Amino acid sequence: MKRVFKKALLGALTMGILAGCASEEDTIVMAPLPQVDSEFTTHTEWSTSVGDGVGHYFSKLSPVYANGTLFVASRDGVVKALDPENGKPLWEVDLEESVVARLSGGITAAYGSLYIGSDNGDVIALSQETGEVNWRVKVGGEVLAKPVADSGLIIINTSRGTLVALNESTGEQRWALSTEVPNLTLRGDSTPVAIGGGVFWGTANGRLAAAIVERGQLIWQQPIGTPKGATEIDRLVDVDASPIVLGGTLFTIGFNGQLVAVDLRSANPIWKRNYSSANDMATDGSRLFVITEKDHVVAVDARSGTELWENSLLEHRQLTAPVVIGNYLVVGDTLGYLHWMDRSTGEFVAQQYIDDSGFAVGPTLLSDGYVLTTRNGDVKKLTINE
Repeated sequence: MKRVFKKALLGALTMGILAGCASEEDTIVMAPLPQVDSEFTTHTEWSTSVGDGVGHYFSKLSPVYANGTLFVASRDGVVKALDPENGKPLWEVDLEESVVARLSGGITAAYGSLYIGSDNGDVIALSQETGEVNWRVKVGGEVLAKPVADSGLIIINTSRGTLVALNESTGEQRWALSTEVPNLTLRGDSTPVAIGGGVFWGTANGRLAAAIVERGQLIWQQPIGTPKGATEIDRLVDVDASPIVLGGTLFTIGFNGQLVAVDLRSANPIWKRNYSSANDMATDGSRLFVITEKDHVVAVDARSGTELWENSLLEHRQLTAPVVIGNYLVVGDTLGYLHWMDRSTGEFVAQQYIDDSGFAVGPTLLSDGYVLTTRNGDVKKLTINE
């Protein structure tokens, strides 16, 4: 199955983001479930649901924990505020209007509001306290990536290659900055990162871009991958992962590109390594954790770029982005299993079966446990029994 699609045809298939660049002659075989002797079990504290979840659609719609409240949403427009202690709803709203809401980018909590984007090109701001819609604006492109908040602005990376900054309280556009979008791209967009007055994001033409937050002026672009090959598929380079900042170094990775460490001051590369991915990375401060295009899980030393370990036993199981929970690295897969690995060695330490609808996003960490959301809309809080 092809994993690369023209933008006009993208939409329904979950496998689209990671179906890689396999040709029609290639066979993608999902690795069998690893046999794991779990070192611990988990306890379900509570269970609830939110709408119909995200179904089989591409989605990075993630819960967010802010100000003592857990916020969850579904693709069909249901947004809930939950008490993290017992899962009981504090409020619930339905954002569906004349068409299906198609929520896809979010949730971001900032300035006392929640910000969510949609496949319909909407950005919606809701009150964290009541769920009341503060404003709703069109941004001229699908919003597949989570908005980022900085300097009184909400910054959105749209599927049309436009970075848009909106006033956080009114939704009024402050500036817009466009980058080139090739005819063929992966389904997904990079969530921007804002720090030190700058905003950094990956582009569909294989670059890492930087701009000034206050006025949207482009500062620099750094190639993460160079198109190679005879066909559009071979030449596809796309940076959909969100950058990570550690100190004065920014890290990003591209599909058919590289894992690159960039000096924030000079914009010069510090090191480059040959890894290809469209998934977000995770870090514990000294290591980067990468899910490659083949769903291999890799740990890389952040200072040198040296590979520390690789776990290839989850190949093509369509993994979520990795999440660091305590001493563990956790990923979910498309068949509904949660895989726990030792951060230092990459060895499996536990495995949980949750739900056969599978996962679109990994766990959300709470102060006293973690929350899972499945594709069919189940929401569960779990704790570890060690």
